[in-house]
Amino acid sequence: MQHFYALGLLLSLVAASSPGLGANSDAFKLFQRAERYNKPVPLEDVQAPAQVDRLQKRQSRFRTTASEKFVVDGTAIPEVPFDVGESYAGLLPISDDPNETRKLFFWFFPSTNPDAGADVTAWFNGGPGCSSLLGLLRENGPFTWQDGTFAPTQNPYSWVNLTNMVWIEQPVGVGYTQGKPNITDELGVGDQLAGFWKNFVDTFDLRGFKVYLTGESYAGFYVPYIADDFISRNDKDYYNLAGIAINDPIIGSSTAQQAVPAVPFVNYWQELFYLNGSTMEKINADADRCGFTNLFDKFLAFPPPDEDFPDIFDPAEQKNNSCDVFSAIIEAAKEVNPCFDIYHITTTCPTPYSILGKVNRDDYQPPGLQIYFNRTDVQRAINAPVGTNWTQCSQKPVFAGNGSDLTQSPAQDGTLRRVIEATNNTIIGSGNLDFILPTNGTLLAIQNTTWNGRRGFQEYPGRVFYSPYHPEYNKGWLAGSGEVGFWGQERGLTFYQVQLAGHELPGYAGGAAYRVIEYMLGRVKALDEQSNFSTQPNANFTGQKGPGKRNEL
Repeated sequence: MQHFYALGLLLSLVAASSPGLGANSDAFKLFQRAERYNKPVPLEDVQAPAQVDRLQKRQSRFRTTASEKFVVDGTAIPEVPFDVGESYAGLLPISDDPNETRKLFFWFFPSTNPDAGADVTAWFNGGPGCSSLLGLLRENGPFTWQDGTFAPTQNPYSWVNLTNMVWIEQPVGVGYTQGKPNITDELGVGDQLAGFWKNFVDTFDLRGFKVYLTGESYAGFYVPYIADDFISRNDKDYYNLAGIAINDPIIGSSTAQQAVPAVPFVNYWQELFYLNGSTMEKINADADRCGFTNLFDKFLAFPPPDEDFPDIFDPAEQKNNSCDVFSAIIEAAKEVNPCFDIYHITTTCPTPYSILGKVNRDDYQPPGLQIYFNRTDVQRAINAPVGTNWTQCSQKPVFAGNGSDLTQSPAQDGTLRRVIEATNNTIIGSGNLDFILPTNGTLLAIQNTTWNGRRGFQEYPGRVFYSPYHPEYNKGWLAGSGEVGFWGQERGLTFYQVQLAGHELPGYAGGAAYRVIEYMLGRVKALDEQSNFSTQPNANFTGQKGPGKRNEL
């Protein structure tokens, strides 16, 4: 399985003062620090001694004898000229065996939102083998460092504003983790994470907290299997699973999620791909000849036919197959646009560099670039093993044996069904500009899944998805508002799509992703609700009203 570069599931909103936000309101107190730092404040003011003293005196229920060694000074993160708030980072073993040497790295940020008192949300990137610190720094953490930019900025859409958040590097072999990879499937992933999670709960006294698991891309495997493991333990003190949210996930077969939807995707976005006429004729003819067109028309139906989707083609194993239209499209797209990005199809040259270094061989990296999490000062600041050669995605397989995950997909083997039925709070999302896992491929996988007594969605999930109109406080990170996509919910499963987002949905659509997390946490009742963000309750909302329509992507 190739690297499904995962960054994912979603950013959050810091609200500061506005005409309707009183100085004594909880919302104002919650976000006034963010508003201060979004002004052009001199660096010496941001790090003033009075600010440090106040932070040191602040009491926290999470700062205990057990957690003391994991404390991170939020005013001393290298290159970050503002306080990122209370946090804890370091390594914890994957079991309670005193001789256990395998450890996972985490960075935990408690929320100051009073509604987050008894919940904790974990984020996972994918790969397999990619670090969840990618999501923290580029999607939904309290500070972000966007590609091609000179310095980090505060993230007004950080999920820490909504819930206690932890980013976990896993499985063993990723990032700062310690030990030799020895798992061969997702059952091993679940067992490792559950052992780590018990130690994490004990360290920060989180017993009985509601647990939410989130992620993107290959976390479409990780999250359902970890959730299923948590459910099977039947232990509300440690594994009180309340919901999951995964975006742009791999959950089904490559036939459903790549091969079959590839050509319809190009037809829909033809003006962006800009392939010549002969290429368009060939890929459409190949899709017809290989049976993909018929499969698309038959199984992308609401309700779906009462038969299993046939898994007839695996481009990862048959790269020379004449039916590999997915790879053929990528090759043709790169001729027209050498910087074509399968994760976001609007990308053109030049390609901005990432402070996190390369993921793919052809990614641009300036000479002499210091990869952020590979710097010794950063490693010291976040209690990471100093001297680690940290990379975005592991250069070696994280699965033992032949290096591949031997697990069947969660939509195929019943895992996703069990999670939906146990939580009745499962959310799957997709960015419509993502080609590596197109929206309709995810829907095909869902329509091949049975849960709560029926197969697939009975109606197309085409209700309008609204992202609230809201004040912006950080010009380094903006988010769209109004009608941003479509959604639907049936029998405990929610599906949503965001029209102008790519693979790393929270990074491209911060406001929409923030709304989804509010929905997962029960702070709003629906994704078409026209209301303010829960963290901006008194903002001047000026929503656009319209009937909406089904998206024919």
